[in-house]
Amino acid sequence: MSERALITGVAGFVGSHLAEYLLGRGLEVYGLKRKEDGIDNIRSIKEDLTLISGDMNDYGSLKKALKKAEPDYIYHLAAQAHVPTSWKTPADTMEVNAIGTIFLLEAVRSYGCDPRIQIAGSSEEYGLIHPGELPVRETNQLRPLSPYGVSKVAQDLIGWQYYKSYGLKTVRTRAFNHTGPRSGVGFVASNFANQIAEIEKGVNEPVMHVGNLEAQRDFLDVRDVVRAYHMSLSSCDFGEAYNICAEKPRTIQSVLDILLSLSSRRDIRVETDPERMRPLDIPVIYGSCEKFSKKTGWKPQIPFEKTMRDLLFYWRGK
Repeated sequence: MSERALITGVAGFVGSHLAEYLLGRGLEVYGLKRKEDGIDNIRSIKEDLTLISGDMNDYGSLKKALKKAEPDYIYHLAAQAHVPTSWKTPADTMEVNAIGTIFLLEAVRSYGCDPRIQIAGSSEEYGLIHPGELPVRETNQLRPLSPYGVSKVAQDLIGWQYYKSYGLKTVRTRAFNHTGPRSGVGFVASNFANQIAEIEKGVNEPVMHVGNLEAQRDFLDVRDVVRAYHMSLSSCDFGEAYNICAEKPRTIQSVLDILLSLSSRRDIRVETDPERMRPLDIPVIYGSCEKFSKKTGWKPQIPFEKTMRDLLFYWRGK
């Protein structure tokens, strides 16, 4: 009998890639999806999935989802995942990310099933990084600098608390920046690729609007990340937190340079847009995934240049 997985946020960027990956490994995949969410990201695999209508803030729908899926594994990806949006709607961000996680774990307790549960955290939990604290390890103090980061710290610690208090088999992952096909325009690399595709198409003038290009971030391909998520529930210790990262910083300028080099246009100029600047921005973040790699053997496999090429191709198709 096939193992069964429930993915919250299955119709999202990461959820759709994870569903593809798990289906390719022979798992029976159930996906929690809000009624208002589109199916563009999962259109090609829709017939292979069992979609369940539900919402992270609807406790009853989560219990029904568990009853239908009877999962061996839960991948909790549903979230308000956009940092700039969190500044505009901090209460909604906290409600979805933190309270929604409580509802999910309470539903697991109430229903009485015993799945392994991955809690998808973020490098934004670390926030303020002091000199001498790089690369960021799981032992770093959590000093989030955005409402989104605060909500993910809450979600992360809720996962730990439910393991300690009730024995739920949670694993907390803290993925650093990840991108690839289907990433939304609210995320920097995807935003750049979308702008270039529109310029190539003649929709916009050859001007790129950018924010802080000096920031340095640790970038991964989403397809490497979902492979890591699957491995986390196979090999990692319950209750523990694990970084998932490339272990090297890359400037936002370098991301832009790669995408521009892939463009058919050579007349694109770059202009800084003050509206694209964050109220607080961390100059450099990159992590260590030594703890995770020792447990699982995982390492990134997809070259960043391929990630950027695939991302630009995706937006050209849109």
